[in-house]
Amino acid sequence: MIEKVILGLTERIKIIGNNNQLVEVVARIDTGATSSSIDSKLAEELSLGPVISLKTVKSASGIKKRPIVKAKIIMKGIDVEEGFTLADRSHMTYRILIGQNILKKGNFLIDPLKVG
Repeated sequence: MIEKVILGLTERIKIIGNNNQLVEVVARIDTGATSSSIDSKLAEELSLGPVISLKTVKSASGIKKRPIVKAKIIMKGIDVEEGFTLADRSHMTYRILIGQNILKKGNFLIDPLKVG
C-alpha cells in the first residue's frame, strides 16, 4: 500500500527554474482548482517556458485563455513536473496555487487543520 502524504491548506514548496535557480515559496493548496497556477513574474524570474499550450480557465475575474508552462516542484520531498497556467497573482497572497493536476500525481491527502 502506498503511503499518502498529508498536506495543509498552504505548504512550503521549492520550484526549480530552467536557469537551475531554486526558489522556496509558500503555495496555496486548492482542491477545487483543476490546474496549478504560477505568477507570471515569478515564472519570468525562473525562466520558465516555452509555452506548451493554452487552457481556458474560469475564475472570479471571468473566463480567459492562459498559457501553460512546465515546471518542476518539490513538495514534501516529492518531485513533480507538471503544467502551470501563467496568471498575474501579484495581488494575491500566494504566488503559486497547487491544483488537482499535481495533487493527483503525488498521492497527496489534504488536512485543512494541518499547518504547512
